[in-house]
Amino acid sequence: MIKNKSYIWISLVVLVFGILVIPEIVKRYKNDDVVKGERLDNVSGSGENDGKLSKMNRAPKFELTDQNNQKISNADYKGKVYVLEFFFSTCPSICPRMNKNMIDIQNKFFGNPNFGIASITIDPEHDTPAALKAHAEMLGVKSSNWHFLTGDKQYIYDLANKGFNVFAGENSKVNGGFEHSGLFALIDKEGYIRCRKDDYGNPILYYDGLEKEGVKAIQQDIAILLQE
Repeated sequence: MIKNKSYIWISLVVLVFGILVIPEIVKRYKNDDVVKGERLDNVSGSGENDGKLSKMNRAPKFELTDQNNQKISNADYKGKVYVLEFFFSTCPSICPRMNKNMIDIQNKFFGNPNFGIASITIDPEHDTPAALKAHAEMLGVKSSNWHFLTGDKQYIYDLANKGFNVFAGENSKVNGGFEHSGLFALIDKEGYIRCRKDDYGNPILYYDGLEKEGVKAIQQDIAILLQE
């Protein structure tokens, strides 16, 4: 008798489970959502910006000399959204692509007084203010808020490698004599580094300045920060 009652209770539990759970499974199957749960959704996705950018550390402070022989520091960008890169004007490899993409970013936000660009040379011995001015003119730079910056070599390398954790260095074995990343840093009006997340929910930190996808992403996120 007891054994029969156990079967009855088991059957009842199975019946309730079927009534409550199976319709939901069918619904999710129809919506092609079978493998998605709350936890999985949080670590998956397209990696596209959802309008909420990660706020990282404050960008390192700096003071350098621009193409007009004027002292420019991070304080000059206060209240502005700006993009920062490390480059050198005689670079024969990735810099021309970075330059072209940065020009596209300039043109996208040209005329907005709250947007700026900082391009810091890693070859200050060649890239004097006069050389940087000629380089800016050659590129077709129009924005008064785009500063090409030079200064002490070790100071700049420390700013890149220790401040932003973006590699820059000399290498006589490579074409051009210098190595550096093709990354763009995005900094908000309060001086914080900002970025979107990757497909796994991790901050990307910096944007790919060489590929169209990276340029499109940073343009979208600049627009968001300008509205904050």
